Amino acid sequence: MGIEKKNNFGLIGKGISYSFSEKYFNEKFKIEGLQDCQYNNFDLENLSSFKKIISENKNLKGMNVTTPYKETIIPFLTHLDPISSAIGAVNTIKIVPNGLLGYNTDVIGFKNSLIPLLKKTHKSALILGTGGASKAIAYVLKELKISFQYVSRSPKNKQLAYSDLDTEIIDNHQIIINCTPIGTFPNILEKPEIPYECISKAHIVFDLIYNPEVSAFLIEAKKKGAKIQNGYDMLKGQAEASWDIWRDPTKI
Repeated sequence: MGIEKKNNFGLIGKGISYSFSEKYFNEKFKIEGLQDCQYNNFDLENLSSFKKIISENKNLKGMNVTTPYKETIIPFLTHLDPISSAIGAVNTIKIVPNGLLGYNTDVIGFKNSLIPLLKKTHKSALILGTGGASKAIAYVLKELKISFQYVSRSPKNKQLAYSDLDTEIIDNHQIIINCTPIGTFPNILEKPEIPYECISKAHIVFDLIYNPEVSAFLIEAKKKGAKIQNGYDMLKGQAEASWDIWRDPTKI
């Protein structure tokens, strides 16, 4: 993986060759003249090799975490900040002499991307998916006092099934957020199974996917006049927030 610089960072995930982070950070380091910094992907089939990665790469200072490990990484960490603890999901790790610190910067990335789109009519949301990313989205919606319901292929408690979705539910939830990987490259023709005919110009339809730039999910929503947003700005925001954490000497 080419770990050889003084300050190394990386991304943990599964099937992440397409990932935004490696290109984004290495270009950032080049532009800012940070010749002692490098960012690499750690594409893991499971987390059994995580401890080995940490022990063998002494110059590793921080990591991002993506699907499907945002929740299952937590037992490996020494400490969680209050936000990641409340969410139950981590996307940023800071490596310090006394342990591994967990944070969630998806929160700030999503919040700053969503707020400019909101109108007073946007009071309720549907969250498609129940994984680690969806928990950060739910945290932000609570902060913004926007009610929400989860939609799942295997619904639990008060969650909705995709088959439950109808005109009334879509009308009453004018924000729809896809937190699943459905539609990610190379499977660009796939999309969540929702009644797109019920979407209107009053809706915000947000896809955490950024590759492709306009997913099949967003294409269908745009046809109905909805305001659409992909996950790129959110990703940039969470990446910069991660970088701030890695550089902050008070976060030890």
